[in-house]
Amino acid sequence: MNLIVAVDKKWGIGNKGKLLVSIPRDKKLFREETIGKVIIMGHNTLLALPGAQVLPERTNIVLSRDENFKVKGAIVLNSVDSCIKYLRENNIEDKDVFVIGGESIYKDFLPYCDVAHVTYIDYEYEADRYFVNLDIDKDWKLVLETEEETYFDIPYTFRLYKRI
Repeated sequence: MNLIVAVDKKWGIGNKGKLLVSIPRDKKLFREETIGKVIIMGHNTLLALPGAQVLPERTNIVLSRDENFKVKGAIVLNSVDSCIKYLRENNIEDKDVFVIGGESIYKDFLPYCDVAHVTYIDYEYEADRYFVNLDIDKDWKLVLETEEETYFDIPYTFRLYKRI
């Protein structure tokens, strides 16, 4: 499986239910990578999307502990195990699956992921949600990093990590 995330220099990913920053090229890359794929997100991540609606042109899987939670256009599951079972029963290949957050979903699915698409923002924001620092995780290796780009005064790069 893949995961896709934008992190700041302390590997922060969010604050008070919102992304730390919105960078148009990051959004474009996210769209390009996930169109036509399966995306897995938590209940709160869905609620943080525009209009709290599923993302079009993708199979949206939402994990929620609330067994009564329903959302139009999404498959709602209640556990990591049920999600893995759904993917296997439907013959969905790992390369076609992207974990998109939030913090607990990333943590729960990290052992199943082999590829991480990371937008690394070289700035420290106030954050209350974090992603594991792949630069110090012995199971992961940085295999590709783009030249630094800037959005206004925010420097960032796109990084690709693979499980070793």
